[in-house]
Amino acid sequence: MDTVRVTSEIFPHNVQQVLDLVGIFVFALSGGLMAVRKNMDIFGICVLAEATALGGGVLRDLVIGALPVAAFTNAGYFPTPLVAGVVVFFLHPEVERITRAVMVLDAAGLGLFCVTGTIKAHDHGLGAVASVACGMLTAAGGGVVRDLLAMEPPSLLRWDREIYAVPALVGSAIVAVLIGAGRLTPLTAGLAAAVAFTLRMLALKYGWRAPRAWHRNGSRTSEE
Repeated sequence: MDTVRVTSEIFPHNVQQVLDLVGIFVFALSGGLMAVRKNMDIFGICVLAEATALGGGVLRDLVIGALPVAAFTNAGYFPTPLVAGVVVFFLHPEVERITRAVMVLDAAGLGLFCVTGTIKAHDHGLGAVASVACGMLTAAGGGVVRDLLAMEPPSLLRWDREIYAVPALVGSAIVAVLIGAGRLTPLTAGLAAAVAFTLRMLALKYGWRAPRAWHRNGSRTSEE
């Protein structure tokens, strides 16, 4: 029976593990902070932390049939958001004060996870387009789960927020092209992650948003 060769670790294993855990921790902080703003208790804080940090990877693994999902097979993945949730529970004013640093690390996590998600989907037999979608899902899906649990419109679908899914989509597409051209290496994969990170940071700096419907202001969809 053929086995799937998983090569989603684009860096040496120990380095990849550290980067994954840092990304998971930062994503979890954002989920915990939203729970605090929603006046949730410690359980709600931890649930939103877990959902934000691991939701995208869980959805990806379910789509590609990578079972059991990595969130429950890697010893560090599930406990890390719990630690972040406890940190937010006790230190949320301090965490709020370093929001800028958290956003920078969040953008770095976005870049890393869109790349590894695309590679893992490809290694499980998906085509280029589906792999790109899974890469974007890995990076941004947790935020959607967080927003839905908090009964908020998903932030990546809101026009009044800086683009988030688009940088992940671009990074994933670059990886798919590299795979198709036989040029995927740790260096080129890292560059793809850097592109997604840079786009997200530029979006935050300059307020970049995706365009709305063409001629929207002249139609019935105009805001009152």
